[in-house]
Amino acid sequence: MTGGEALVAALVEHGVEVVFGIPGTHNLEIYKHLSLRGVRHVGTRHEQGAGYAADGYARTTGKVGVAVVTTGPALLNAATAIGQAYSDSIPVLVVSPGLPLRHPATGNGLLHETKDQGAAMRAVAAASLRATSVAEIPATVAQAFAIMTSGRPRPVHLEVPLDVLEETAPVALVAPLATAVPVPPVDEAVSFLDAATRPVLVVGGGARGAAVQVRALAERLGAPVVTTSNGKGILPEDHALALGAGVHLPAVVDLVAESDAVVAIGTELAPADHWYGPLPLHDKVIRVDVDPIGAVTNASPRVALVGDAAGVLDALLDRLAQHGPGHDLVAWRERKQKDARTEGAAWVRFVEELAAALPRDAIVGADNAMACYLGVHTQLPTYGPSTYLFPSGYGTLGFGLPAAIGAKIGNPDRPVVAVLGDGGVMFTVAELATAAEQGLALPVVIADNSGYGEIRNEMADRGDPVHAVTFGAPDFALLGQSLGCHGVSLDGTEGLAAAVRVALVADRPTVLHVRLPEGATA
Repeated sequence: MTGGEALVAALVEHGVEVVFGIPGTHNLEIYKHLSLRGVRHVGTRHEQGAGYAADGYARTTGKVGVAVVTTGPALLNAATAIGQAYSDSIPVLVVSPGLPLRHPATGNGLLHETKDQGAAMRAVAAASLRATSVAEIPATVAQAFAIMTSGRPRPVHLEVPLDVLEETAPVALVAPLATAVPVPPVDEAVSFLDAATRPVLVVGGGARGAAVQVRALAERLGAPVVTTSNGKGILPEDHALALGAGVHLPAVVDLVAESDAVVAIGTELAPADHWYGPLPLHDKVIRVDVDPIGAVTNASPRVALVGDAAGVLDALLDRLAQHGPGHDLVAWRERKQKDARTEGAAWVRFVEELAAALPRDAIVGADNAMACYLGVHTQLPTYGPSTYLFPSGYGTLGFGLPAAIGAKIGNPDRPVVAVLGDGGVMFTVAELATAAEQGLALPVVIADNSGYGEIRNEMADRGDPVHAVTFGAPDFALLGQSLGCHGVSLDGTEGLAAAVRVALVADRPTVLHVRLPEGATA
């Protein structure tokens, strides 16, 4: 096999069926064998879009998302998306060529030459691996998948030098490596929880694969469940114990303060989620985390249970007694909902229109926009894990559209909608062409408040001169049409629900340009 054929064969051996990317001069041997091996290729318009689409695919399928790019500038274009996947613990593999083994790497002008692209990737990924011979490629691919699927899932960069891609050598494929995680002893945690009368669960993205166990534990303890953005929907938000997302809201802070035990499952308890300061956890938090560092980050645990969330919760459920509810759940739910609607008052009607249109199994690809973190995040109910895709932590702009594309590619029979702001959408707006080319029935809702609304507000709050944050947006409906989409313009939110319903069954993407008054979202 050539190196390119060995690489693609190894990817197929690990279950890869879809890749996102852009062909270039240096990765043509890879592209040749993607076609010959029947791997579906989704061509994006920018490598950042490829990375985000692979992320959305991974979040919603439970599989590794794969992006294939070329050397140098192409790989660095993908770096922001890889950083986002690292922050949110998403298994994304980005594959690229590298300088030839025999190249002196002294800056002599080779096309796309970068001083050390592996070092650049190590800054944003869990690892950057390099296969230095054709024979090494299958084992290097297996190593990459083992890193991404054992412990805390995070992205990996895999580089194959240009000359190795073209060389021919005998190859033995390597089967996927076993990556079981042991379950820790739970005696101390069981004793503490059985003595508790007012427990609370705080659930993050690390519990995506443990939705059944989270529900069972909540019901066993009679404990209300609050989630981070990445944990949203792990417990269906119409469940009697579900308070939904928004761990920063005053009602949630007060609930945690009142509790006598907190079980934090798959969450860093990160400042990016808590906004105004840490939760009042004191000496009452049990942390369940597959990452031993994550289990002690941001809050010292009374008990740290390091292991896979599903396995650890199963062990707890085997031992815990049945509890009755220790909180007035109706009152706490009402308080939390009131806080959410007060904080995001400008977005109440917008979210109500979305909620009226979206089926129960809908997936939302959300950008880092006010419409999302002040609206959808805390006000739109979701009913399953990985149904709200949000760029938490790293906080990139431009994530929502390509992530929604990746989600729709991975889940063609499920409704998917992208919810974006007029500022962030411009970072990856070219991916409308990708969605159109793929014929995706994808509503793309753009909330237009004439600029970077959040930054505008922050400048005003600081007493700074307000500038560089207000700009004229294009006519997004016409822009969408020019890229092969349907386009609809709305003045305000009236009619949004009806337009989304039509877009969900359309023959191509539909751009829904929702014009809002400047400052209406303050």
